[in-house]
Amino acid sequence: MSQVPPNVQPPTREEIRAYARRHHLELSEDELDDFEAVIAETIAGYERLDELPDYRPSVEYTDRDPGHKPGLDEDPLNAFVTKCEVKGADDGPLAEYEVGVKDNVNVAGVELTLGSKLFEGYVPSTDATIVTRLLDAGATITGKLNMEDMAFSGSGGLSATGPVRNPVDPDYVAGGSSSGSGAAVGNGDVDVAIGGDQGGSIRIPASWSGIVGHKPTHGLVPYTGIAGLGRSFDHAGPMARSVEDCARVLDVIAGADGLDPRQGEVPTEPYIEALSEDPTGVTVGVVEEGFGHEVGEPAVDETVRDALAEFEDAGATVREVSVPMHLDGHTLWNAIATEATAATVDDECVGRFGKGFYDTQLADAFGRARRAHADDYLTTLKLTLVLGQYMSDEYRGHYYAKAQNLGRKLAAEYDDALEDVDVLAMPTTPQTAHEVDETLSRVEVIERALNMLHNTSPFDVTGHPAISVPAGRTDGLPVGLMLIGDRFDDATVLSSAHAFEANHK
Repeated sequence: MSQVPPNVQPPTREEIRAYARRHHLELSEDELDDFEAVIAETIAGYERLDELPDYRPSVEYTDRDPGHKPGLDEDPLNAFVTKCEVKGADDGPLAEYEVGVKDNVNVAGVELTLGSKLFEGYVPSTDATIVTRLLDAGATITGKLNMEDMAFSGSGGLSATGPVRNPVDPDYVAGGSSSGSGAAVGNGDVDVAIGGDQGGSIRIPASWSGIVGHKPTHGLVPYTGIAGLGRSFDHAGPMARSVEDCARVLDVIAGADGLDPRQGEVPTEPYIEALSEDPTGVTVGVVEEGFGHEVGEPAVDETVRDALAEFEDAGATVREVSVPMHLDGHTLWNAIATEATAATVDDECVGRFGKGFYDTQLADAFGRARRAHADDYLTTLKLTLVLGQYMSDEYRGHYYAKAQNLGRKLAAEYDDALEDVDVLAMPTTPQTAHEVDETLSRVEVIERALNMLHNTSPFDVTGHPAISVPAGRTDGLPVGLMLIGDRFDDATVLSSAHAFEANHK
């Protein structure tokens, strides 16, 4: 028998029996004898894998300052995990831009924490594809930005280091899960930021922090080198103080990289060139079902309708449309995200079964951390893992599969509504930012972490591009207008938002 490599040990007889039972198998003693011998022989072949170097993307711009953790005097909003400096090319469309990236995005040589204490001290050795593209475009990465603990909250109050405060009013949270991205951009600490969006996590902090946030079409921007929750709804995109800067960043980061299994054919456009301030060519369909949510504030709905009336007065065509299934979108998202997140965590945050780059370094670190410190997970993540595993095991993945099937029907209904308009419109979130409150019960924390997703999450299911642009304020707090367009027609979404922005007082 071949020698077993030192890094891979064969399972014991009892381990073989236990793993068989996970697949509802009861092995006989003869089967155990045979499997024990064959498994040991098979595992010996893994010695060759240990001998081969991993095939990982190369890293450019190697002169890097790994940075430091700022104190409250330097970072009063708690927007940063790390302040660093990674300089890109000498020129390019983002030369002179200081860029912050959400702290689930790999920047080689700079700590990555996922907003959690579980991963403190983990330093990736590769850049995310979008980081390489930003640096190639002349940007300087100046910070890893705070986020909700492992990204499973929309509030902005649940980072491991405490709430991320709103740049408009620090008595309120910034919105999540890309909370630091919203706060840092809104506060002028960075010119633009990269956020991630699985249920609204670019658009929520954009809305609550009074900035612009664009969730691109699913798959338009490669997710390679970013820790995700589920491949069918992982998105990354730009956050900035203007639509123009969002378009400029999207020009740089969009397009297939050949490494992300979320991507197939990825048509791109020159997004900055598509922008127009002329409202007369924009037709907006105001989605009736996007208003009047039980968890909503009437003042938010009123602010958005007033802003759209102003846009109409400026020359845009604005009409009411109905997409009844929009009201089921959050339910579909919940069924998909719950089981998918549990599966992603069980697969050490890198997933399986698709062609592309697998971050073995992250998988090793994630796997060690969760086995040692899972009790330190965020409350919402604990709940999601328990419920997701239960639904997957007890109901055989039926509800996940049905929700994915119905997601295609929901996408078709949005497509039908978009046939006669350029973009759909609704409030980004049904309410304004939550007030900072660190005395909440566990149940209150869960409720406040997820009660703002009703309009944003359906478009993570369907993959349509969606942008949040400031529409006004109520009681001094920002309100976001969300515009949604056809898949891979991000140019129309950005141009419509730019025209709205230019004509909004």
